[in-house]
Formats: sequence, C-alpha cells, structure tokens
Amino acid sequence: MKELVKAGEVERVSDGDTQLIWAAQGQGDGLLGPGVRAWRYGSAVVVAAPGLSGRDRMAVKLREGGHIDDAAYAVRRALAEVGTSYRLFGEDRLVRAVTQRVPGMVGLRVFQWMETDSPAPPPADEDGERPAVTWLDASAAQRSAALFDAHFPRSHAQPGRSGVRRWAGVLDEKETDEEADDAAGAAPLAVAAEAWPATGCGLLAGVLTAPAARGRGLAAAVCGFVVNSLVERYGRAGLMVDADNEPALRTYRRLGMTGRLLSAAHVPAG
Repeated sequence: MKELVKAGEVERVSDGDTQLIWAAQGQGDGLLGPGVRAWRYGSAVVVAAPGLSGRDRMAVKLREGGHIDDAAYAVRRALAEVGTSYRLFGEDRLVRAVTQRVPGMVGLRVFQWMETDSPAPPPADEDGERPAVTWLDASAAQRSAALFDAHFPRSHAQPGRSGVRRWAGVLDEKETDEEADDAAGAAPLAVAAEAWPATGCGLLAGVLTAPAARGRGLAAAVCGFVVNSLVERYGRAGLMVDADNEPALRTYRRLGMTGRLLSAAHVPAG
C-alpha cells in the first residue's frame, strides 16, 4: 500500500472526488492537512483526517472499474495505522460492501454530500426585500451559541469550536439599542459557517435559524451568501446533510447544489 504525502497526489488518484479532496485538508502548501494521512492500494484511495468536522474521519474511494477487495484491504490497513477512532465515510454502496468485509465494522447512518462549483442563483423573488446577511464579528457569532444549545446541540460546527473559520448571519436589528451606531448587540436570527475548508473545497456547516424566524427565507439567504464566498475562495462549496432532511435538501438544491448518497460506518470501541 503506497502512502501519499501531498494533497495533489490525492486529487490525482481520486479522479477529482471532492470528498477526498476535502478530507485531505490541503491548505495551499501542497501538503496534506495537519495529521492527515492518505494511501492508495490498487484501485482504492483512503484518506484519514483527525478532528475533521468534529471527529476523526476516514474517506474511501474506489476508482472506476476497481474491485471492492482493494477498498476493504486499504481500509483495514489504514485502521491498523491510525486506530479505530476513525469513522469511515464514502459512497453508500461502497461503504456497505466494505463494512461486510472489515471485521467488527458496523454501519451508522446515511446522508448526502452536496456540492457546487458555481455561485448560487439569485432568489426567484427579485423584487422582495432581501435579508441583510453579513460576516459576523466574534461577539455576534458567540451570541448564536444559545441558539445551538437550545435547537441544534449535535451540530459539529458551533461558535468557538476548532476548525470553524467564520460565521455569517442575519441579525435581529429590532433588538439593538436605538441610539447605537451598529448592530453589535443584535441577536442572530439565522447563521451558517465556513468550516474545515481545504484547497479545492470549502465546507458550509452549522446552518441554523431561530424557530420564531423560520419561513422567511433567512437560511437560504445565509447559505447562499456563504456558498458564494466558498466558491470564490476555494473553487467549490460542499456540505453534509441528513438524507431525510427534505426541507434542507430543497434549500440546497435551490442554491444549485447537487447531492450524492453517502454512508458512514465504524468499528465500535471495546
């Protein structure tokens, strides 16, 4: 099994698969991200990234025409190198087949990886009043922590967590002091983050709208704002979303994103 030491090597042998490019966490120096390791075995590519999107993750890819046994062997060898804290993810059928071939591995969940390399289209209602979306300063971003505590505690992207670069949001201007010059004290109504970005793919994460503000198109506006920034900065925007979260899927599709069904698996501790 050949170990790969550069992000460009991963990109070349993965046929441009965005999941692996993101997992490699290249940051512009040509190398893999901190702690990331990658291998190729036959027709399979495996990338192990510690602390990626809140946990140790291992991406697997089988090149076109490849054999499932290559992927299973590569995953077994990679887990022996880095340990079983790593959660495998990849194309649904591939992960299911690998799970059957790796002793002790069990399936976890199905989700969608969605991505785009184009700016989000403008809202259909061109004449309507658009929410004012902005990048939040540290204080405003931290004020959104209460939203996550109350309504999305399992989100991996939260204010103050490692890997989250910056937050965008719509602020509740009505809650500001009427004599203030800005919205420094306003409560966030909807937020989304740029998190765990890599050369070739930025990640949209931590999307959340306050319950009282839902139905106003705020999430779509914030997500479109972040997607446009990621596409401009990294060339592509990606995200992970539960496969049964149809409202979120509709929002992301309207932003021009397309999805693939992925699944995750792991070897339980103990």
